[in-house]
Amino acid sequence: MKKKNFKWIIFFCIVVFLVSCGYQFEGGGFINKDVRSVAVKVLKNQTSETGAGIAFTNALIQEIIQKTDTKVVDPSRAAVSFEGTIKEITFGTLSRATTQTVLERRVAAKIDLKMINKDGEVVWSALDFSSYEDYTVSQNQITDEGNKKAAVDKIAIRIAEKLINKLMSNF
Repeated sequence: MKKKNFKWIIFFCIVVFLVSCGYQFEGGGFINKDVRSVAVKVLKNQTSETGAGIAFTNALIQEIIQKTDTKVVDPSRAAVSFEGTIKEITFGTLSRATTQTVLERRVAAKIDLKMINKDGEVVWSALDFSSYEDYTVSQNQITDEGNKKAAVDKIAIRIAEKLINKLMSNF
């Protein structure tokens, strides 16, 4: 009797395994069904924040590589190209210890990003896309600059994540 029940349990497990819904991790796939390769041009930096164009461009490339099956290639081989502009990076005070001493600041960034096909037509765009990050101000200027750069890098990563998610879901 036990042997017969055991066979039914095995049979049931095999059936469940074969017809299960197959959970999988989010991500993968192409940016668009027709876009197998993309070029990413360095984003123009209209701000006074040195290195922001490279930080935002690298974050976008990294997000495409990690979350999609689309290849990042040379512009001559790409089906489409990303072009964009970092329009502004602003700093605001969040908290103070005194009227002279700032404890926390907020960095906000706003960018435009366009996907352009080989004919020069804009096939997708996100204008005035923004995000922000807070950071602790240090009295040591080197530490403060490091905190500020880390906050800008986090914004770049967050914006890249949101843009690729938006791009893949809106197409």
